[in-house]
Amino acid sequence: MNAPQPRLQDPSLDLMVERVVHVSPERAWAAWTDPDHLRRWYAPAPGLISDCEIDLRPGGVFRFVPRQPDGVENPILCCYLEVVPYQRLVWTDALRPGYRPAPTGFFTAVMTLEAQGAATLCRTVALHRNEADRNQHADMGFYDGWGTVLDQLGAYAPTM
Repeated sequence: MNAPQPRLQDPSLDLMVERVVHVSPERAWAAWTDPDHLRRWYAPAPGLISDCEIDLRPGGVFRFVPRQPDGVENPILCCYLEVVPYQRLVWTDALRPGYRPAPTGFFTAVMTLEAQGAATLCRTVALHRNEADRNQHADMGFYDGWGTVLDQLGAYAPTM
């Protein structure tokens, strides 16, 4: 069964980036869901992920700590909303693990993996509650940041 593929539903609220990664969906999934793998590619270089925790189930934790080259860390705590192995991950910072409301929340991410022969199309859509949040995310470097991260996934995943 294939999960529905998200599309850019509302350009005033959503941002999307996608890349073809030259590995199977199973290998791409492992890169997205194993903390040891995720730490190796998920932060735009020269930054890195200093710590990561994944409880891969709806309501489970997705916590990661990006570290900038100057040592500044910005812990991010999210809750998985949907987990469809080898196809789809949905997480949000609007909820804490266990679906507890977060004091702040910025976006919900919908990441899909779509087999394309021996490769996988990785698509990430960031959903925002309003245009101001969407524009802030774009101004923060969404396209460059997520594009770089997905390029890094493409370089890392074949070496796993």
